[in-house]
Amino acid sequence: MIHTDGLTKRLGGRTVVSDVTFRCEPGTVTGFLGPNGAGKTTTMRMLVGLSEPDSSHAQVLGGRYRDLPNPGRRVGILLDASAQHAGRRGREALAVSAHTMGVPAQRVDAVLELVGLDEAAARQRVGKYSLGMRQRLGLAHALLGDPEVLILDEPANGLDPEGMRWMRGLLRTFADRGGTVLLSSHLLAEVEAVADRMMIISSGRIRAQGSSAELLTESRTIVEADDLAGLDAALHRAGLPTHPADGDRRLVEAEPEVVARVAMSEGVVLRRLAPAEGAGLERLFFELTTSGTSTPSTRTDSIHLEPRGATA
Repeated sequence: MIHTDGLTKRLGGRTVVSDVTFRCEPGTVTGFLGPNGAGKTTTMRMLVGLSEPDSSHAQVLGGRYRDLPNPGRRVGILLDASAQHAGRRGREALAVSAHTMGVPAQRVDAVLELVGLDEAAARQRVGKYSLGMRQRLGLAHALLGDPEVLILDEPANGLDPEGMRWMRGLLRTFADRGGTVLLSSHLLAEVEAVADRMMIISSGRIRAQGSSAELLTESRTIVEADDLAGLDAALHRAGLPTHPADGDRRLVEAEPEVVARVAMSEGVVLRRLAPAEGAGLERLFFELTTSGTSTPSTRTDSIHLEPRGATA
């Protein structure tokens, strides 16, 4: 299990992660979605002790990652597939890790087969690997200790469509056997296809989280008002679940007509009232992460909605 409670991090005088709270339960894949610079990687680095939170804490399997005895046997991590020794051969790199963790040598061959790296690839130096091959080797490292938890940052980068399908099956099988997966990505379709739960982060804050059924309900409304405090109070009194969105907006779990009646009865003037439906996760993502002065067409440089088809 993974648990954070109010996780906050400041870098260079700027808050890059703010009050991030979530849980990832055994038997589930949790998709962590957000545009580049939203705070995904910083959050994951705090989970595994590579960056110290400025406030609160993160727990993996009931305690801090750094306090786990031989953590590689319990938590598999892939944060940067390119951060591997370029001069070592694939099998050699895994053998060194196996020796360090006290894993039987035969486990190396098992994970090479599991991630689809054949004998020729295993003998090749990592510096000659394609990005897709490095991703597979990184996943092999993460799986080497037969862990209970996987924490993966953008593991689909560089994988072709067949590779992405393979990875989905791998993660689904891992979770179905009781494992916990936290999967960061900007590939919305890939996450939606495998995740049991999703979190959307923007500007360092969690904007929404829940199951697909909870997040992609049809009765959702985007609303803006000059008096946000008054709007929040009115929606709270009406018992309407509300999530913050960028650009002084709110995402309300109710039909526009219901929201309009609540605002009118409370004397709150609305600047915008529109349904947040029609394109599933993509529409929800842009509603929660695009500022009021931007449109999805101006933001596609920071989020890829389709596989890039790079070499696996």
